[in-house]
Amino acid sequence: MSDSPSISRQFSLCTVMETIVHCGPISRASIAKQTGLSKQTISEIARQLEEDGWIRETGRTSGHVGRTAITYEIVPEAACIAAIDLGGRKLRAAIADLAGNVLAEVTEPTDLRGGRHVVEQIASLAHRTAEHTGIPFEKVRLAIVGVPGAPDRTTGRVLMAPNIPGLDEFDVSSALAELLGTDVVLENDVNLAVIGERWAGSANGIDDLAYIAIGTGIGAGVMVGGELVRGAGNAAGELGFLPFGSDPFEPESLKVGALERATATAGICARYQALTGRKADVPTIFAAASGGQVEAGRVLNETAHHLALTIAVLSAVTNPRRVVLGGSIGRRMELVERIRALLPLCVPLPVEIGVSSLGSRVTLVGGVAIGLSHLHSALFSGGVPGAQISLPPARVSIVAGSSVTLQSGPLA
Repeated sequence: MSDSPSISRQFSLCTVMETIVHCGPISRASIAKQTGLSKQTISEIARQLEEDGWIRETGRTSGHVGRTAITYEIVPEAACIAAIDLGGRKLRAAIADLAGNVLAEVTEPTDLRGGRHVVEQIASLAHRTAEHTGIPFEKVRLAIVGVPGAPDRTTGRVLMAPNIPGLDEFDVSSALAELLGTDVVLENDVNLAVIGERWAGSANGIDDLAYIAIGTGIGAGVMVGGELVRGAGNAAGELGFLPFGSDPFEPESLKVGALERATATAGICARYQALTGRKADVPTIFAAASGGQVEAGRVLNETAHHLALTIAVLSAVTNPRRVVLGGSIGRRMELVERIRALLPLCVPLPVEIGVSSLGSRVTLVGGVAIGLSHLHSALFSGGVPGAQISLPPARVSIVAGSSVTLQSGPLA
């Protein structure tokens, strides 16, 4: 019973902070009207939040009869998040503030040596990205890292990540936390992507949703009833291991996945070479198909066939309202239109096929969303179960001129 007042106070603090996050600038009277809390409670909490540097006065109400009232808003730069997207070819880092604004974003080639070299590269890039903001790195309270595999919550290793060697050999989470000096959350990159699309993308607010990324690899983030599907080993959505596209019993399929061997970058290029005897990259193959080359068109048709079957599997198991396609290959309309034409032939219930509106930034946006949820909870819930702040409507933006692409990097 003695804990009741403090628990009640924590819930009240979260309620006030949530209202300011969602509706600021806002007056105490308006907070009271929206929350039902007393003006005295709101005044005490507002004073505490202001003293601690989380909110600030932003002016006074105007245009109303009677006395003006002080309005409050959050202090966006009071705490920041580092969002990282680790891909097989590119590493992206962004720094976002407490309001979800992306202050800086930097991209460079992924260190192909993998393992601890990649961990050191992530830490270095995060610090360099923060330098673009002018905000001390000490303000970064949390790092969300999207990885192309299944993070093991117990050991901190990253499993099932064939495109980046060595991440399954040591505690990646602890190594990053030590280098960054902040808390680190590892999350599957397509899980972050589906969260990003639902929060700020083309699937805004849709609860039954799948995001499929096709590029260097293939994977899916799946939401059912608004909840992320993770699986027992945090490996739900590892579509590359579906047992078709190539022989699932070949040893290579246990490392890369039978479907990924056929539908991702390496598989598309290998199939084209088998048909033509010539090597070509994916953009060249798509261009050849658009130009009417029979062999290139056959490669795209076969890839679309595999992906239509993939969506059919997802539809049978999770029944998504919408499937959003992303990744450097998945966003290509030449492929999307082929998939849309094939789906009615193998899926009895209609499913919407969309294309990611967030493009290459989708994982970073999802990282910002997860980061805000974690950070709000850590800063304002006081560890009280159920005391939390819901995500505000997405207003992710990027400060003009703060996106940087580094053309050179530690490649070998």
